[in-house]
Amino acid sequence: MRKPLRLPPNFSLEKARAFQKYIAEKAVRHDDFDSPISRVAGVDVTYREQLALGVAVAVDAHAMKHLETQYAIMEERFPYIPTLLAFREVGPAALALKRLKTKVNVVFVDGSGILHPYKAGFATHLGVVLNVPTIGVTKKLLCGKIGEWHGDKAPIYLDGEIVGMAVKTMPRANPIYVSIGHKVSLKTAVDLVKYFTKKRSKLPLPIQLAHNEAQRLARELLLQ
Repeated sequence: MRKPLRLPPNFSLEKARAFQKYIAEKAVRHDDFDSPISRVAGVDVTYREQLALGVAVAVDAHAMKHLETQYAIMEERFPYIPTLLAFREVGPAALALKRLKTKVNVVFVDGSGILHPYKAGFATHLGVVLNVPTIGVTKKLLCGKIGEWHGDKAPIYLDGEIVGMAVKTMPRANPIYVSIGHKVSLKTAVDLVKYFTKKRSKLPLPIQLAHNEAQRLARELLLQ
């Protein structure tokens, strides 16, 4: 039977919020990555029992080809707490990403960036901690209000600021939610998400591959 996880003994909500404030302040919201983009990564984290599996995949941006998969397994050390998801997922995700031998220009993260109540979602947290360009992509809207649609996209507002974009990547599917992680502007993030879906899939290829690999590896490694 799964035991409920307890917060680390040295945890305090005050410290966590202070660190999120630091992450939000350090996040770079303009393009600051090597171009042209030739290779990108996708990152996902999944759980089985009390183990966290972080998966990173590398993808050729031109051939749309899966180049490499790396993973990291860690004991789950932090319970699920809304708005503090990054503290739970950054460890295994960062380790998997560091293990990639392929050099990538940008990392797609299955999680929010600045589209977050404290502007410090998983994608932003990971990007700032590793100092890598990241884009946040989610299937559910964590916070904010969707504005007026223009074609296949609509801005998302939080406290009077645009913090993300709702994007319809397929004609009859619900939108996905794209936000700045770190060192990638919102316009570029949306352009890259659309490039890696091409109206053929709801999620951008790097995230879909990372999710598929995470499920495969979880079955092979964590369910034995």
